[in-house]
Amino acid sequence: MHLHGYSFYLVGMGTGNFNRKRDSVGYNLVDPPLQNTIVVPSNGWTAIMTGPDVSWGMEMAFIVKNGKTPDAKMLPPIPDMPKC
Repeated sequence: MHLHGYSFYLVGMGTGNFNRKRDSVGYNLVDPPLQNTIVVPSNGWTAIMTGPDVSWGMEMAFIVKNGKTPDAKMLPPIPDMPKC
């Protein structure tokens, strides 16, 4: 993943569906690496932290669509996913 014109901090990554209670405990919030490109694990997740210089700020969203092959399909949402 790459955000054009911006850098962000890589605070965590893992495989499978993200679990807020289990996975966020391991976030590196002390000295995360500053990057502008990261690899998202296959069938996994990556957590990033951006600064207030991102023009959309808290209203930024990523739209992700399924690919054409089985290995390019999104995993189902986590059971405790908040409703919009």
